[in-house]
Amino acid sequence: MAIIETEAALHVAHRDNHTHRDVNGGWLRPAVFGAMDGLVSNLALMTGVAGGAVSQQTIVITGLAGLAAGAFSMAAGEYTSVASQRELVEAELDVERRELRKHPQDEEDELAALYVARGVEPELAREVARQLSKDPEQALEIHAREELGIDPGDLPSPLVAAVSSFGSFALGALLPVLPYLLGATALWPALLLALAGLFGCGAVVAKVTARTWWYSGLRQLALGGAAAGVTYALGSLFGTAVG
Repeated sequence: MAIIETEAALHVAHRDNHTHRDVNGGWLRPAVFGAMDGLVSNLALMTGVAGGAVSQQTIVITGLAGLAAGAFSMAAGEYTSVASQRELVEAELDVERRELRKHPQDEEDELAALYVARGVEPELAREVARQLSKDPEQALEIHAREELGIDPGDLPSPLVAAVSSFGSFALGALLPVLPYLLGATALWPALLLALAGLFGCGAVVAKVTARTWWYSGLRQLALGGAAAGVTYALGSLFGTAVG
């Protein structure tokens, strides 16, 4: 009796702990990419302009314009990209659906062959394929996963990707502008806040990857700092040349 109870407890513990994060959703990649891009691109844009010894008002307007233009551009790009990808997948699903309707036995044999190739005994593979093929929608889902590597019920949403990208880019791009909007008159508060944001974003990303938080944070900090330094130097060079 104690053994049965122990096995039941282990089963429950395994069920509760053996969960996976969503790796196919349409929000994580555009959100992370959007926040990083907003921070780096707007920081680089503003430091480049500041390097040209322009007025504070010009820097602020540049930052706000970069925020608006970048956010809309990211949203439009993500929507188009994810929508095109989804349409391609749906077209391939239509091809597979037609094949299942026109050549059901061939598709069943194909599914059985896939299981045999993975080590299932031929007789068992044929029986599994036969039972799975009874329901056309279930058969489509199985073929899509086995042949195309996709889940028809878990396709990314273009709208989710666009909204995530827009919001995260705008939030990231706002950080370098925020000190100026709060009354700062020099570049260094904006630079410090943006670099802190880059480190923070990198650390947060580490929560959904295998990297340590400090490594991911320092990597983003180094990349963003390098971009800001290069554009500031170019802005100073061009400002001197034009002036």
